[in-house]
Amino acid sequence: MSIQSVEPHRHRVVVIGSGFGGLFGTQALKKADADITMIARTTHHLFQPLLYQVATGILSVGDIAPATRLVLRKQKNAQVLLGEVETIDLENQTVTSRLLERVTVTPFDSLIVAAGAGQSYFGNDQFAEFAPGMKTIDDALELRGRILGAFEQAELSDDPAERARLLTFVVVGAGPTGVELAGQIAELSRRTLDGAFRKIDPREARVVLLDGAPAVLPVYGGKLSRKAAETLEKLGVEIQLDAMVTDVDNDGLIIKEKDGTLRRIESQCKVWSAGVQASPLGKQLAEQSGGETDRAGRVMVNPDLSLPGHPNVFVIGDMMSLDKLPGLAQVAMQGGKYAAKQIKASLDGKSPSERVPFKYFDKGSMATISRFSAVAKVGKLEISGFIGWVAWLAIHLLYLVGFRSRASTLLSWAVTFFGRGRAQMASTEQQVFARNAMGELEKKNKEATGSGGASNGETKKTAGKQQKAAG
Repeated sequence: MSIQSVEPHRHRVVVIGSGFGGLFGTQALKKADADITMIARTTHHLFQPLLYQVATGILSVGDIAPATRLVLRKQKNAQVLLGEVETIDLENQTVTSRLLERVTVTPFDSLIVAAGAGQSYFGNDQFAEFAPGMKTIDDALELRGRILGAFEQAELSDDPAERARLLTFVVVGAGPTGVELAGQIAELSRRTLDGAFRKIDPREARVVLLDGAPAVLPVYGGKLSRKAAETLEKLGVEIQLDAMVTDVDNDGLIIKEKDGTLRRIESQCKVWSAGVQASPLGKQLAEQSGGETDRAGRVMVNPDLSLPGHPNVFVIGDMMSLDKLPGLAQVAMQGGKYAAKQIKASLDGKSPSERVPFKYFDKGSMATISRFSAVAKVGKLEISGFIGWVAWLAIHLLYLVGFRSRASTLLSWAVTFFGRGRAQMASTEQQVFARNAMGELEKKNKEATGSGGASNGETKKTAGKQQKAAG
C-alpha cells in the first residue's frame, strides 16, 4: 500500500473519473493554486456518445478515447493515477484506490466525484451475459465482434432457421443510443456489407428495436419522435414498443406485450441500451453524509452540487440527482466547470454560503438516425433531417478532444457517409468472449476462497499475478 505525503502542502483536489465531468473540472483548475490528482479506472478519456460508431466499424478507438495523461500533460498542477476507487472516507478525507495488487490512499482537501454510471438491467443482471451494454470501449469492441461474427456464422450455415436467428439483431432501448445503434446496424447490413458474402444477402438482416415506452426517443416527444421512427422504418428497422424484456438467453429473448402475452424473438446478437445505474460510490457517499440516493443510485446533492454536510465534496454528472437534470454530457461538463469555480472561490476565501446555485444551460439534445438524417431539440426549436445531421456533426466534432481526433474522425465520416466503406471492421474472438471469460474467472476465484464473495480487488490480484507470470 502506498500513501501520499501528508507534509505541508498546497490545497489538494482529488477528481474521481476521467469522463466529461472529471476532465472538464480538472482543466478548469489549471490556473488554481492547488494540486489536482485525477484517479481513473481507465487510461483514457472516453467520448461516450460515439461509442456506437466504434461498435459498427465507423470510428477507431483512438478517435474517441485519447490518453488522459496526454490530454493533461501540459497542465503542470495535475497528475493522473490509474486505479479503481474502492473507498471514499469523508471523515478522514481520503480516497482509496486499487490497481491490481497495489493499493493507494490519496488525501484531499476538496473532492470532485465524477465516476459516471454503468448499464442497468433493472434487477436482471444475468441478462448481461447475452446482451452486453454500451458503456465502455470493451463493450463496443465486443459488440463489433458479435455483430460482424453473426454475419460470418450465417455465411457458414445451411440451416434456414439458424440463418434467420443469426441475422436477427435486437436492440433493447429506444433512447438516443438505441436509435443510433439500430440505424447503423441497418446501414451496415444494407449498404456496407452488400455484395460481400456469397451464400447470404446481408440486406435481409432483421433489425429489431424494442422499448417498454410507447414512443421512440420519448424524451424528445411529438414530431421528432415520429420523424425518428419514420426514418428508422425506411431503413428497414422493426420498431416494437410497449414491449418489456422478461428473459434473455444465448439464442433469443422473451418479450411481454402490453396486454400481458409473452412471445419469443430468436436472435443471437442482442444489445442492451435501456437504463443506467450510477456508480456504487454514490451509496458510500450517501451513507456517510446522511444523504439519499434515487432509484438509479444517483446522489441527491445540494443546489451547489455539494454533498450534504460536506461543502468541499462535489458530486457531478451521471452520479448526481438535482432538479431532474438529464444524464447528458453537457450536464457533466457544466457541472465539472461549476465545481472547479467553487473550489477556486474557496481558495480566495469565499464562504460556501456565498455560492450561487448551479444552473444548467440547456444547449439541446440530438441523435443521429442514419447518414444525412438526425433529430435535434434546442429549447423550443426542433430540427430534423439533413440540417439536424449537419448540426449533429458540428457539435460532436467540437467536443472531441484534440485536433488529431477531429481530423481522423472527419476522414472516417467522409469514407462512411459518402462512400460504402468503413475503416474499422476488424474484430477478434477474444473481444467477443473476454468479458464473460473474466466473469468465469471471478466466479472460480470466489469458489476457491470458499467465501462465495471474493472482492473485485481479489479478482484483480489474481489477474495481476497471471499477468506477471505471463510477462
